[in-house]
Amino acid sequence: MTANPITPTIPLDQDGVHHGFLRLPYSRDDSAWGSVMIPLTVIRNGIGKTALLTGANHGDEYEGPVALQDLALGTKAEEVRGRLIILPYFNYPAFRAGTRTSPIDRGNLNRAFPGRPDGTVTEKIADYIQRTLLPLADVAVDFHSGGKTLDFVPFAAAHLLEDIATQEACFAAMVAFNAPYSVQLREIDSVGMYDTAVEEMGKILVTTELGGGGSSSARSNAIAKKGLRNVLIHFGILDGEMQMEPSVPLTMPDDDCYLFSEVDGLFEIMLDLGDPVQTGDLVARIWPQDRTGVAPQEFRAKRDGILISRHFPGLIKAGDCVAVIGVPGEA
Repeated sequence: MTANPITPTIPLDQDGVHHGFLRLPYSRDDSAWGSVMIPLTVIRNGIGKTALLTGANHGDEYEGPVALQDLALGTKAEEVRGRLIILPYFNYPAFRAGTRTSPIDRGNLNRAFPGRPDGTVTEKIADYIQRTLLPLADVAVDFHSGGKTLDFVPFAAAHLLEDIATQEACFAAMVAFNAPYSVQLREIDSVGMYDTAVEEMGKILVTTELGGGGSSSARSNAIAKKGLRNVLIHFGILDGEMQMEPSVPLTMPDDDCYLFSEVDGLFEIMLDLGDPVQTGDLVARIWPQDRTGVAPQEFRAKRDGILISRHFPGLIKAGDCVAVIGVPGEA
């Protein structure tokens, strides 16, 4: 198989705290022998579990980068049992541009797995993670939020899986993260996702949606930092007591949890995040953007639950997600 061109500038398997980069050669107009330099920290201390910790899988989501930068700076090797592999800016080109996808190849890293060693920049990053870093990991934490286009109640999530043993281990890690909401998540499209790559290798995954709108808040950053430490304590990689607060369990039984727009227009949300909703309740309206005197298209809940996500910008396009409803309880 073709070798991946990415090389780490620091050791992955030596004790101590090491800060460096994953260097990906990338020839471009302004640098013929240039590179994409993806920041990397590895903290290792003896034998133990390895946690692969990633943020900015999408470049406009910021709680993960904040929490991981804080962890990388503030953690001493003697505080760790095992190893932390920290990538605050997973899709580094997208992070630098403040965009969901890479400005180099328009690649969505969270739809690029398993990647290709001879593919685009995004595919090379995915391939390196798939073939080099994931095999080293016992647990992965991949931070997400809504970016510029969605907003969420702050939740940790684990997926409903066919492998029940892996599913239960992921659910336990999600509970340990202890976000205000804990969601047993059903994806609308899991093909090519990093999550799927982790789970198919039998690794434990915790993911999140901690806010949105293309920024972060003091509250969402605090949730990310606390949850990250909780998970690392849960797996015995860090010592200490987990900080646990009440968390609302939610599940997503079927595709009726999602509402999608069929028109372009002016978006009007009718409920706030976290509000209870009953079947038939009006969740959102979309007004024509080119005329007056025409009634808006209405979007009503298809099931009882809680509004956990909404479209964020004031304008919406056909095909965009309008809202997501979570159902209280566990699957």
